[in-house]
Amino acid sequence: MEKIYFAGGCLWGVQEFMKHLPGVTFTEAGRANGTTHTTQSDYDGYAECVLIQFDAEVVTIKQLMAFFFEIIDPYSINKQGADVGPKYRTGVYSQNPSHLVQVREYLDTQKDKERIAVEVMPLSNYVKSDEEHQDRLTRYPNDYCHIPLDLLHKYKQAD
Repeated sequence: MEKIYFAGGCLWGVQEFMKHLPGVTFTEAGRANGTTHTTQSDYDGYAECVLIQFDAEVVTIKQLMAFFFEIIDPYSINKQGADVGPKYRTGVYSQNPSHLVQVREYLDTQKDKERIAVEVMPLSNYVKSDEEHQDRLTRYPNDYCHIPLDLLHKYKQAD
């Protein structure tokens, strides 16, 4: 199994969407690339993200990126839906350099690629979110989510 981290605004919707995709075997809500070992401050530099564990025999990085692009506005800076601020920036992080190369190759194929605001960086620090944030939309399906509900349900029904 391989791991990659996707930041796409509020992590609740990203986790709920990604965990139902083919080849995804595990997800975890967390924070990526901050400057502290806790996420108690709004000024810690973290991006809300979801750890995605996946089977590369079933789903490729390119396919994961295509799914990710269904739920984000790749041109938006520090904002997805009503969530605004640096912790809601979009990004893809990995400790595997090959993953980052594949992500950049995918971005190079997109229209207006020079405007894309998706951060692509090595994962330097990761902190798991508390249990209240794990699988939140599974437990509270009517909570706020910037991802349209039809997209959330599209792959869930295929499970």
